[in-house]
Amino acid sequence: MDPTMGNSMVPMAAQIPAPVAQPNPLPVLTRDSYNSQSLGRSLNGNVKQARVLMVGAGGIGCELLKNLVLTGFGEVHVVDLDTIDLSNLNRQFLFRHEHIKKSKALVAKEAAQKFNPAVKIVAHHANIKDAQFNIEWFSSFKIVFNALDNLEARRHVNKMCLAADVPLIESGTTGFNGQVQVIKKGVTACYDCAPKETPKSFPVCTIRSTPSQPIHCIVWGKSYLLNEIFGASEDESAFDHTVDGDNAQEIEELKRESAALRKIRNSVGTEEFAQMLFEKVFKTDIERLRSMEDMWKTRKPPEPLNYNDLLEKAKSLDKEKVLKDAQKVWSLEENLVVFNDSLERLSKRVLESKSAGEESIITFDKDDEDTLDFVAASANIRSAVFGIDRKSKFDIKQMAGNIIPAIATTNAIVAGLCVLEAFKVLKGHYEQAKEVFLTPFANARMLASDKSREPNPDCPVCGVYQTRVYVDLEKATLNDLVEHLIKTNLGYGEKDFAISNEVGILYDPDETDNLEKKLSELGIKSDSFLTITDEDDEEPFVNVVIAVQEAKEPLGDKPVKGVLDPEDVKIPLKPKKQPQPEPVATPITATNGASTSNGQNGGVINLDGDEPMTTPAKTLKRGHPEDAEGPSVKKIKANDKAADDDIVFIEDSAGAIVIDDD
Repeated sequence: MDPTMGNSMVPMAAQIPAPVAQPNPLPVLTRDSYNSQSLGRSLNGNVKQARVLMVGAGGIGCELLKNLVLTGFGEVHVVDLDTIDLSNLNRQFLFRHEHIKKSKALVAKEAAQKFNPAVKIVAHHANIKDAQFNIEWFSSFKIVFNALDNLEARRHVNKMCLAADVPLIESGTTGFNGQVQVIKKGVTACYDCAPKETPKSFPVCTIRSTPSQPIHCIVWGKSYLLNEIFGASEDESAFDHTVDGDNAQEIEELKRESAALRKIRNSVGTEEFAQMLFEKVFKTDIERLRSMEDMWKTRKPPEPLNYNDLLEKAKSLDKEKVLKDAQKVWSLEENLVVFNDSLERLSKRVLESKSAGEESIITFDKDDEDTLDFVAASANIRSAVFGIDRKSKFDIKQMAGNIIPAIATTNAIVAGLCVLEAFKVLKGHYEQAKEVFLTPFANARMLASDKSREPNPDCPVCGVYQTRVYVDLEKATLNDLVEHLIKTNLGYGEKDFAISNEVGILYDPDETDNLEKKLSELGIKSDSFLTITDEDDEEPFVNVVIAVQEAKEPLGDKPVKGVLDPEDVKIPLKPKKQPQPEPVATPITATNGASTSNGQNGGVINLDGDEPMTTPAKTLKRGHPEDAEGPSVKKIKANDKAADDDIVFIEDSAGAIVIDDD
């Protein structure tokens, strides 16, 4: 072989170098493997098997659902009644613009499912207070998470979780502040154990006759003017009520008011409508107020307005340009333009509803441009009448809609804390559970944790003995409940006691007429709550709350059956009241560094120099935010007398107001 040919005769396969041995590729870890490494096998197993409920799919809810799904909770139920608004999109990241007007619960499920398809998510577009969500249903969950933004729903879930003996993790945010609390029946304090601060209030005379702040005029436009013109029907007008006493002059005045209002309501949709309404509330009513000379001895009287004069000045204004700038404080003429235009839009809606045979009631909604424009313009015109500074539409939306800016980061932190506390609950380590407060602008740490409080023995919700009873609602009478459950099963024997529900007293030693009536006749149904009050003066039991549940199986001879054997019933006695020491004036440092005293108010603090707060001083250290995305909805109360306290308008600490327009 010619040596110059090299290895040309060697087969080509033999010339290819052997491949270099590669290291074995790292195993691909699944999400569950990561969770197992992070949590430990035991806790991760509990998480995967846990069936949990999340109430509320708003700011906290979106973050919390994401966390629950990524953590691998086996089954998550979501309940929310609301639909998605444009204003939600800046912080509720599961939602997009195309989801507006759709169900929060259903869209949240669809979006979160993509994070972890292994988790079962069940969405309920419904009210958590609906009958379908009964005690038995609550009992099927390992943990309940509250991500709500109103007080009433929070208290309902708190009560249901106590009745079902299911741990509840309560959470809330207000601006930059937040809180997480673990609630376990008999172990930790419940949501109602601590008194809530009594908000500031405005009497009706301030709103209707002597406003001095922009918020007074905003409330007037929202809860009075809008409601009276576009709210309840003529027969349900707030003016159409009787007056106690024999004051004929007052009765005649109310009749004139009612007739004038009815005439204006009947003119909706006509060319005269806007002028009739304007002249009544900004001229006739103001002139009547000015005639009460004693009212204006120490304050400047209001100035009535002339509609035609103001309209002449406003003719040159560009309506579209005025409406476009929500940040600008409109002039008086610009407010008239918006007033007339919003009335035209609202009138059109009323007429369309009537022609379709539908109810034509319009209520305020901060995201409804028609009602917001009307309230903004009306409030600003009234402010001009009384010499009060006007506000921009943007500011009025915040105040009328009770908006406290929601911070996405705050929601995320609170949602994360909820899951961390849930791990302790799954382990049963309630002694390690904490109440955590997020206060980024406090002098102490941003996250301040404290040991969970013990139940308050005086709490009307959890400071009672709770039990359940199964009944045949078609057969059981109140006497069956008294004889077979309360006297025998619960051990009341010959004690004197009373039975009551949310309506009133059903039975006591002097009220026995209802004993032979069926429970169904008394309005008692499945998931009704009955309270037993021991009237023994010597050693009374604590109040007993009975959750009534309809029996699904025949109960035999007795149509009632307690869930506990008599030997297992241990109702504690009411603690004897200890004499309380006299209140001592203790200096309290206000947020601005000033010192005040709570002595004159008998242990209550008044930091703003207005009406005293009814919250004990010791509770101010550990505030309980009332809402997930804003203050809770407060109430407006009305009665028939035109007294100073007829209607109370509630303001929260941030200066925002919510009025229940029922």
